[in-house]
Amino acid sequence: MDQFTRFFEKDSFAQHAGIQLLEVAPGRARVSMEIRGMHANSHGTVHGGAIFTLADAAFALASNSHGIPAAAINAHISYMKSARSGTLYAEAREFAQNPKLATYTVEVTDDRGEKVAIFQGMVYRKTPRQV
Repeated sequence: MDQFTRFFEKDSFAQHAGIQLLEVAPGRARVSMEIRGMHANSHGTVHGGAIFTLADAAFALASNSHGIPAAAINAHISYMKSARSGTLYAEAREFAQNPKLATYTVEVTDDRGEKVAIFQGMVYRKTPRQV
């Protein structure tokens, strides 16, 4: 987990957003974000960009969990429910992979386990460097 902790600590934006790494395994990752005032939009609910950032952090960890550098080439999110307080969780799971592309699904849930959003992303897997 140390290598993933170091990888995650380099994500300045996720750190600024207050996202915490909970777990990483091959093709999977789980992160959390305690809702703060800075996450609010004009309606007093969590800004969609904050939810996207949470999901994207889990996506980045899961897609890089195999030790092959991976960069997002597509991502989209659908919001199902608003959130105002508590903690949000994002769990990424690998859906499919081949040597060059991999697809992930991320579920964002609240403290009660209710679905807040579903995110899907695809990465380009870079060719590992030859030593």
